[in-house]
Amino acid sequence: MKAKIGIIGGSGIDELEELRGAQWKSVPSPFGNTSDKLLFGEINSVPIVFLPRHGRGHKLTPTAINYRANIDALKRVGVTDLISLSAVGSLKEEYEPGNFVLVDQFIDRTFSREKTFFGEGCVAHVSFSHPISFRLQKALHNTCEELGLRSHLGGTYICMEGPQFSTLAESNLYRSWGCDVIGMTNMPEAKLAREAELPYATVAMVTDYDCWHPEHEAVSVESVIKVIVKNRDNANLLVKNVLPRIKVRPEEDIQGGDRALDFAIVTSPDSRAPEMVARLDAIAGRVLKEKREDG
Repeated sequence: MKAKIGIIGGSGIDELEELRGAQWKSVPSPFGNTSDKLLFGEINSVPIVFLPRHGRGHKLTPTAINYRANIDALKRVGVTDLISLSAVGSLKEEYEPGNFVLVDQFIDRTFSREKTFFGEGCVAHVSFSHPISFRLQKALHNTCEELGLRSHLGGTYICMEGPQFSTLAESNLYRSWGCDVIGMTNMPEAKLAREAELPYATVAMVTDYDCWHPEHEAVSVESVIKVIVKNRDNANLLVKNVLPRIKVRPEEDIQGGDRALDFAIVTSPDSRAPEMVARLDAIAGRVLKEKREDG
């Protein structure tokens, strides 16, 4: 089936190059305001919906981002697959600034964010052992290799609350845990994408060595911005060239989460709060409708 690709742009990526017929549109969500309007268009006839995670001009801190509204809106407009472009710090010597890491695991160290669409009146528990779509990850990695972009297949992304960067003690702690990169935004974004049954993959774009590296200065905005400019150009190149590999998707990407809600909702139908069910029309409409019809 034909895919509709959602792209979430991180720090320094406020729009996509070569997007044809581009139009910014507001998309209402029952979960509140999205980070910005959504940008609709096409690249090489592939439908794209782009959202700048921090808003154009980087107006939102990682904590202030309404991740639920962002994912809900993307699902609501028919996005089938989601790619996250995210600036990160490196916790490994070999992951140098300018490298892309196609991560496959996350550790969530955030504590001030709404992390689920569900709650009182409709409770759900989704499987999250493999949080990214291997299909999308492989396509991104193969495209990086084809383009000669230095990339690494696999890795663990630890998400901190921010907006401050790590202390040296924290940076060394995360390295001892085996983490590969550190960022501030992919949690709860990836969790919510799974609840929304949206296959998700992250391109973690390395900007710095956090603060652990004895031969590099502690991370600063000035040093990060210089690398972000280079990463932004390569990210646009990657997006353009990965599309032929993902423009047609399987009817179901089970591993990526297409049916993550099949057995996730534990609240009995007669105990579900109508107002909660109404809010979940885009996120869980498939299973809630099936349950109503079965009943």
